[in-house]
Amino acid sequence: MENVSSHKHFILDGFNELGALRPFLFIPYVIMFVLSLSANSLLLYAVISERSLHSPMYILIAGLAAVDLSLPLFFVPNMLLSFLFDWRGISLTGCLVQMHFLHFVGAFQPTLLVLMALDRYFAICTPLYYHEHMSLPRFLKFIIPPVVRNVIMITVMVNLAGKLSFCASNVINHCFCEHMALVELACGSTSINNLVGLLTVCFIPVVDFIFIAASYVVIFNSVLTSGRSGIKALHTCITHIVVMSVTLTVALIAFLSYRIRNELSATSRVFFSTMYLLFPSCFNPIIYGVRTTEIRQHILKTLAAVGLSKLCPLLKKV
Repeated sequence: MENVSSHKHFILDGFNELGALRPFLFIPYVIMFVLSLSANSLLLYAVISERSLHSPMYILIAGLAAVDLSLPLFFVPNMLLSFLFDWRGISLTGCLVQMHFLHFVGAFQPTLLVLMALDRYFAICTPLYYHEHMSLPRFLKFIIPPVVRNVIMITVMVNLAGKLSFCASNVINHCFCEHMALVELACGSTSINNLVGLLTVCFIPVVDFIFIAASYVVIFNSVLTSGRSGIKALHTCITHIVVMSVTLTVALIAFLSYRIRNELSATSRVFFSTMYLLFPSCFNPIIYGVRTTEIRQHILKTLAAVGLSKLCPLLKKV
């Protein structure tokens, strides 16, 4: 197929099946978007402005907040404009750029959770050597491999998608440029793209989740008989596991719905794809930020200082 016959402009047609109800999606998505931006911004400010929070655990939480803050910015504004004004067009270059940033930044959500689980392992299971393990030169050996993995796999996946020819439809049944939503429009064989996409799913979120679960199992064994503080740590770990399980389940449904025969409607597939990006961005600040006592106390002081004291009783209950 000649390159001249390949589409260079696409239409993002997600939730089109809803017809006249589609514009009303603006309301729930803008609420989640504002919640994500405000919660993660407040969490970032709390960690950056408070010197006592400049320790490895809080820095990792701030890193997760930075990822959760930036990820919705790559697709939610365009999606909201599409709901309100029916702006659906995107160029192939813009689509590939959006795809790269979404998948690349999104890949660091589970990676940061791995590093946070590692931090908790050192703090709970080897407390005497915690500062030695978490020193930057020592900790870099845990950071560099997953970062290199993310860079290589996402770059290869997006580059392969960019080499395809799109000679049939140019309508992407999605609200943003998700990898398989674009690839399924290609003419010719896409088996390599499917394989690389599947390997990316297996080697990033799935492998990271397995590592996190394994580290928490070791932590459980260490804290079950350690008294009150152990029970508190156990409760925190269980909360993290539940949130990660829900997120991974939604992500796998979104990824695999394009590769396995299923009864999911196009609207359901788009919904799950948007939720696996937005759900963590909205709830991670609560689970990993507000539920952390030191961060919550500083947020309460910040809110009180700017006159939002009415929110303080709500945060104290979290």
